[in-house]
Amino acid sequence: MKVNRGDVIRLHYTGRVKETGQIFDTTYEDVAKEAGIYNPKGIYGPVPIAVGAGHVITGLDRRLVGLEVGKKYTIEVPPEEGFGLRDPKLVKVFTIGQFRKQGIVPFPGLEVEITTEDGKKMKGRVITVSGGRVRVDFNHPLAGKTLVYEVEIVEKIEDPIEKIKALIELRLPMVDREKIMIEVGEKDVKIEFGEQDVDPKTLILGEILLESDIKFLGYEKVEFKPTVEELLKPKQGEESKSS
Repeated sequence: MKVNRGDVIRLHYTGRVKETGQIFDTTYEDVAKEAGIYNPKGIYGPVPIAVGAGHVITGLDRRLVGLEVGKKYTIEVPPEEGFGLRDPKLVKVFTIGQFRKQGIVPFPGLEVEITTEDGKKMKGRVITVSGGRVRVDFNHPLAGKTLVYEVEIVEKIEDPIEKIKALIELRLPMVDREKIMIEVGEKDVKIEFGEQDVDPKTLILGEILLESDIKFLGYEKVEFKPTVEELLKPKQGEESKSS
């Protein structure tokens, strides 16, 4: 069974930098621990994605098409289809005084978030500190790197409701899926989340992303309960406080 664009699949992968062999991402918990990138708050196991929807980097996403379920592959992704080419213009020089004003003591390798003069926030990594000058690289750490992914297509999901459940798992992993009711028609999808102990802003963002994902699958109309408008409406108690 081959993978096509628009399929919802479950995917295991480990991503390495080709030049160094450094592992930077993986769906395997044991591999993450061994590589020193384990996140105790992370969710490990095969991830659900819609192929072609941009849930993984471009170079990997398009190379999934045509692969067979149950097989393992090694996929090489060039920089321009990964995290981009390095841009020399994104290496900038600051004075130590600019760092001190923000309460930062710079040293090589330090990850920083700099507020520029126009108020824009930029995340980067200190390269050098010398002569009162600090060079900061705002390129993505993997920019310019060729990436190698070891992938396994674990499952191709066929049932329409299971596809929607998989996308909810991707976008809103913190919700209680036992409380969710899903109806799938020929061109429409209805999702009722029920009473969830989730920040309304998180649920709103999840609904926006889910709607885009579901329409990518070919559905024309997506309805949520509660709606974004209902989630934005102040609760009783909050209204009295504001008045």
